[in-house]
Amino acid sequence: MPGPVRDAGHSSPAGRTVSPGAHPEEAADEVGLRPSRLADFVGQAELVEHLSIVLEAARLRGDPPDHLLFAGPPGLGKTTLAGIVAAEVGAPIRITSGPALLRGGDLAAQLNELGEGDVLFIDEIHRLPRAVEEILYPAMEDFELDITIGKGPTARSVRLGLPRFTLVGATTRTGLVSAPLRDRFGFVARLDYYPPEELERIVRRAASILEVRLEDGGAREIASRSRGTPRIANRLLRRVRDFAEVRHGGIVTQEVAQAGLALFGVDTLGLDKVDRAILETLCRRFAGRAIGLSTLATSIGEEPETVQSVYEPFLLQLGLVAKTPRGRVAMPAAYTHLGLPQAGTPTLL
Repeated sequence: MPGPVRDAGHSSPAGRTVSPGAHPEEAADEVGLRPSRLADFVGQAELVEHLSIVLEAARLRGDPPDHLLFAGPPGLGKTTLAGIVAAEVGAPIRITSGPALLRGGDLAAQLNELGEGDVLFIDEIHRLPRAVEEILYPAMEDFELDITIGKGPTARSVRLGLPRFTLVGATTRTGLVSAPLRDRFGFVARLDYYPPEELERIVRRAASILEVRLEDGGAREIASRSRGTPRIANRLLRRVRDFAEVRHGGIVTQEVAQAGLALFGVDTLGLDKVDRAILETLCRRFAGRAIGLSTLATSIGEEPETVQSVYEPFLLQLGLVAKTPRGRVAMPAAYTHLGLPQAGTPTLL
């Protein structure tokens, strides 16, 4: 059984992690859809194999696993894997995030609450302040915590011992994780977008848990529009379920899935309103010209960080947008998808 959650941020009543910002009425569904064992985790086959070896080797030695860093776009399973690590080693998990650890004392409080073999999960670890990060170094390497007693000339540093623990970090921006911090993780893995067949398995599993009457065509349609992301696949399944229950007797066929997804603004590529606003801005307003991230974000009313980390990776993967030294530019596929004449050959240099 999974170890208990010691909540330093977000948790579920059942002791399972919940994504920050999850809608309250869907939080219980999200918790129930997360696999709790590595054998139940769909996709990321190479990562799962490597992680299973790391965890099994640690079990055979009787030691906590090495510190683990999971990187990749949002919604691919980083938080789920943190919960699985704790469950596999039978340890409690404490959950926090980089933005929540503003001062060294915040991190020290988390570390002092850890027991032998516990798992500490830090989401968005790339957002740790530098001063907090430096306190983490001896904790990760030597399981020791440096604290300063007093102020001014009389201040002195005291080093306290910590129980051996496993730090699991998650980041959507690997390049922003400092080299000294990254090098202290014994296992670093990147999660990739999921192919449609794996997403279809995830949708089928979720449908069985949610007791949704889902036909093969409906599962394929939802998977094909899920942007390679399990979290989005599960969200679309819930919306199509709602549509089917209200207007089609609760059965999700391919036709029902198509109509429901169209109603909720998800097109055949899985693009939503914001994605299309990005493409419209690049193709119509700045046709053929490259624009900076800040200008693009302002044009669509989003934060630059949101555009860069949430929307841009998938548009880049589909070849709809390209990043150039001068900024973002629409590719021919973007004009085709919007049904627009191409403004000209984009300059990528």
